[in-house]
Formats: sequence, structure tokens, C-alpha cells
Amino acid sequence: MDRAQVLQFMQSNRYAVVSSLSEVGTPQSALLGIAVTTKLEVIFDMLKASRKYANLTARPVCSLVIGGWSGEQTVQYEGETFEPVGEERARYQEIYFEAWPGGRERMQSPAITFLVVRPRWIRYSDFDQRPPVIEEVKLDPFEV
Repeated sequence: MDRAQVLQFMQSNRYAVVSSLSEVGTPQSALLGIAVTTKLEVIFDMLKASRKYANLTARPVCSLVIGGWSGEQTVQYEGETFEPVGEERARYQEIYFEAWPGGRERMQSPAITFLVVRPRWIRYSDFDQRPPVIEEVKLDPFEV
């Protein structure tokens, strides 16, 4: 599976489970609505009072599982999070709002923000195939 196919798969899935680390190192996971950029970055919104926001701003690494809802195709994804500001924030918001138009209304609340995850490792798996397809996506460190 090439990068364009992985991008298409990721963009066709509206949800992911994100896992982060608490302040004492325990894993915490949550189901989120996502948007995906052409650079395979994942964008999601959340309450600033949530555990994941506290975790990801203090320890900006996470893993995600995308897909697997109707079949055995998934993307396993590890990356680093950041909270964009200024013009960069506006650019990411527009991508997010394309996937989640209702996000415009939610973003009116000061209690809501969003984070972006830049990929560091991605693996696509399709266990509906025989033999299964399991491929890592090559990431150019200068592109992400």
C-alpha cells in the first residue's frame, strides 16, 4: 500500500482512538473525531479540562488506532502533538472544519481547543486479506 492509499484510508475514517500518558505514566485512551492532512497529520478537538489535553500538552507523544470499525483494516500511528497558534491554527482549523462542519460552533467556546499530531511511525494492516497485508509507511522526516 502506498502513501496515497494510506492517506485515503485515514481520511475515509472519521474516528480514532488516541492513547496518551498520565502524569504517573498510566495509559489513557479516548475515542475522537479526526481530520487528516495531506501530510498524514491528525487533527482533533477536545475540552481543555479533559485528561487527554492535560496529558498531551505535558507529554506531547501519543498513539492512535484509526479504522477497524467495519472490517480488519487499521492504521496504527505514533506521533508528537502540538497546539497550533495564529495563522497556523487557522489553516488547521479549516481542514478540521471540512471534516467536521459542526466544529465551527464548538470552537466558539473558550473551553474547546484542538491539537495536531505529526506522524513519527505509521503501520497499515489488513487482516481481511490472505495473507494479511502489514506495511509500514515511509515517512520523510523533512516533510512532516
